Amino acid sequence: MTSAPTEKTGVKYHVRDGIASITMESHPVNAMSLSMIRAIVANFKHAATDPNTRVVVLKSAIPERFSAGLDLARLISEPTEGPRELLQELYINLFDAQYNLGKPSIAAVNGTTRGGGMTLAISCDMIIASNTATFGYPEIDVGVLPAIHFGHLPRIVGRHRAFELLFSGRAFDAKEAYDLGLISKVVADVKFDDAVTDLAKTFASKSEVITRMA
Repeated sequence: MTSAPTEKTGVKYHVRDGIASITMESHPVNAMSLSMIRAIVANFKHAATDPNTRVVVLKSAIPERFSAGLDLARLISEPTEGPRELLQELYINLFDAQYNLGKPSIAAVNGTTRGGGMTLAISCDMIIASNTATFGYPEIDVGVLPAIHFGHLPRIVGRHRAFELLFSGRAFDAKEAYDLGLISKVVADVKFDDAVTDLAKTFASKSEVITRMA
């Protein structure tokens, strides 16, 4: 097992059997601060250069919660964490880190996923979800434009279905997300952790050179 040094950001990194886990644990709902997003990005960059890593899993240690999105209360109360820097990390640096990762990445969505949490999940190469996971883009209800999703979501699920989700802000379940083509696989809660591990091990067993080229 190898570890990447991290601050107290609500994010942990460890590697076992070629699988790097980036684990979010910021109670109660993994609402993201600037430091938390920076830690996630830094860990993806670390995984890219880590010779012990063959595949990366982004997951949550909080039961039934993946990420509720940005910590708006903290953003308002701590002006040093300005929206420009935060969106730079979430919308640009995260996707740059994923683009340059050179290894498969899996978002293991075990529960509620909203707003910026959707950005985290969609940045990965694939999303595997528990059958009780829920998704949504509620930004419009608080007067925020989730600009990156207006570019990404139509390409994934089609223009008309994407705009219905984005402009309504409604929540939807894992089955609908799967039917839309937004996620790769839905697994029963009791089998979720094993399913994520099995999938990661499958990816880790493939040729490192060919995987990087692909």
